[in-house]
Amino acid sequence: MTVEVKVPSLPESVSDGTLVNWKKKPGEAVKRGENLVDLETDKVVLDIPAPADGILGPILRQEGDIVTTGDVIATLEEGAVAQAVPVAASLPGAAVPAPAAPATFAAASTAEVDLEGLSPAVRRLAAEHGLDIGKIPGSGRNGRVTKADVLTFIEARKSGAPAAPVAAPAIAAPTPVAAPAVPLAPDALGRLEQRVPMTRLRARIAERLLTAKNTTAMLTTFNEINMKPVMELRNRYKDEFEKRHGVRLGFMGFFVKAVVEALKRFPAVNGSIDGNDIVYHGYYDVGVAVSSPRGLVVPILRNVDQMSLADIEKTIGEFGKKAKEGTLTVEEMTGGTFTITNGGVFGSLMSTPILNPPQSGILGMHATKDRPVAENGQVVIRPMMYVAHSYDHRIIDGREAVTFLVAIKECVEDPARLLLNV
Repeated sequence: MTVEVKVPSLPESVSDGTLVNWKKKPGEAVKRGENLVDLETDKVVLDIPAPADGILGPILRQEGDIVTTGDVIATLEEGAVAQAVPVAASLPGAAVPAPAAPATFAAASTAEVDLEGLSPAVRRLAAEHGLDIGKIPGSGRNGRVTKADVLTFIEARKSGAPAAPVAAPAIAAPTPVAAPAVPLAPDALGRLEQRVPMTRLRARIAERLLTAKNTTAMLTTFNEINMKPVMELRNRYKDEFEKRHGVRLGFMGFFVKAVVEALKRFPAVNGSIDGNDIVYHGYYDVGVAVSSPRGLVVPILRNVDQMSLADIEKTIGEFGKKAKEGTLTVEEMTGGTFTITNGGVFGSLMSTPILNPPQSGILGMHATKDRPVAENGQVVIRPMMYVAHSYDHRIIDGREAVTFLVAIKECVEDPARLLLNV
């Protein structure tokens, strides 16, 4: 029986994707749920799994083709997994041998589950714990089982309580896809050069940066922060903090807390422009820029004003790990009312961060360096950090932007202000 391999339903904010890196060739045996090809979107990389056991037939859409939900990209001859196929038969255009003795599949509860629409994270997690996906309640669109559903099911099984679907859907992505090797070619003068097409994520980053430059009245104000007080506080409690909360105490948590306090004082910085309207957000969703193998991504800390310092550090750590593995979800990178980026981890001493539209503000952190400063008429050496606040001058006046950055400076230089709200 011939089965069509189709592009699964894409997230609502993703219209199409590009096929990259076919994992199988025509004539090769595949198993149900096995990844056939990676689908790169402008936000994440998704798997396209095999809908059944069998032999992969002709590939209808090649690497580099743009596809959308429901497109047929290959066919598959359903049946028992055959033995290894000769190399010649795996080449494009070669005849595809039919399985010698197709087997009838035994009825199973997973047969009624749309495995084609499941995320790679869901399939991996279910396989690791030996779970039958057909028995897991789904909370995603059209009853799709999400990673959160699987985790809830596992916890419920441990406690003996029935599992209930969770509310938040998630679509995860596999390991980032490396750019295909492109041979060097001589230019007009005989010098070698290499031309490689942009990945969709890189093209999306370029588009958004250009949009920010051309559609906002961006301006940047600078200040410097004496990091000694927060460094002393961190050194005093970092061991106890890690022992109690299971996460290292870093500096980003203090800056996130300071940003939220400053946003409460200056609501315009937490706002955005929508046409001729200004939207003042009553919540604080702070994006934290993270470097990944595919480029810079900005996962969002939701309702960060309700998070503890430990919660912030744990979530940022999880985001960093997911960025490296390429498993950040679309939902985790959508939205946000303000962004923080830290070029200091790469040694940057000062830079001008660019806005992340439609947000109206972004904070740039930089490297901490010992510098001579004046304190009480004396020259002393202090660990100093330059900070930059880029803002949309259309809705944020210079006075607000400067005093917003001063508020962050005061909170970081005197962390007790974060507890006392002064």
